[in-house]
Amino acid sequence: MAAGGKETETEKDSDGPGGGVQSVDRALQILEILARQGDAGVSEIAEEMGVHKSTVFRLIGSLVNREIVRQNTERGKYQLGFGILRLASSVPGRLSLVHEARTVLESLADTYKETVNLAVLRSNYAVNVDQAMGPSTLATYDWVGGLTPLHATSSGKVMLAALRVEERDRIFKEVGLGPRTSRTVTDRAVLEAQLLEVSRNGYSIVHDELEIGLTAAAAPIYNHMGEVIGAVSISGPAFRFKPEDDPELVKGLCEAGIMISEKMGYRRQ
Repeated sequence: MAAGGKETETEKDSDGPGGGVQSVDRALQILEILARQGDAGVSEIAEEMGVHKSTVFRLIGSLVNREIVRQNTERGKYQLGFGILRLASSVPGRLSLVHEARTVLESLADTYKETVNLAVLRSNYAVNVDQAMGPSTLATYDWVGGLTPLHATSSGKVMLAALRVEERDRIFKEVGLGPRTSRTVTDRAVLEAQLLEVSRNGYSIVHDELEIGLTAAAAPIYNHMGEVIGAVSISGPAFRFKPEDDPELVKGLCEAGIMISEKMGYRRQ
């Protein structure tokens, strides 16, 4: 190990005892970094992990081969890939939720002409497990499989609002409240006040917190026991998508959440 704690180019994971475990641990570190930052280059990841770039490049190559990580062709950086969705979907109940929600997502996207996403909570993040595009949607970004920070997204805030304070404490301790943009809420007291409003209103609206120029609104999805198991969201460019000025859209979004919930066994109060 070189001075300063960073491994040298010749230091590689051994195939001996513990070598495989070290590689797995480092691969998981890479996934956590990408989940937290959204995307990152090899040099950035290596710097944070304190290892040589060749180590990161080798591990990312394996993750890319399994579609767990993909490279953004425009920026050249790496981000979580579609394979994450396969892992998330293997959790009992996730696939049935995707199946039951599909027609509702398509109807919502067709009605409001914007991108609609279905998200669930996984490993302290919101993971989008399905998406429907409106007929006039300008954006073509595929959010499926992407892990996004709970505190910076409308779906995430809906799911955070349903958790006990102790559970939120644990999540924030593990992943923090890092900024994704200058508008991201990073103050815990401010966030808690917002979550209280989300609980009261039954929906969340977020402006520019995940990406500048992106607005999103989300409503909860419940299971047969009345527990929040996910969220349905509508998002669009801020210049035209203003859900706070469109009560019918918010009403339609919340109704969509209830319709999906009923398919999962929920009964209206």
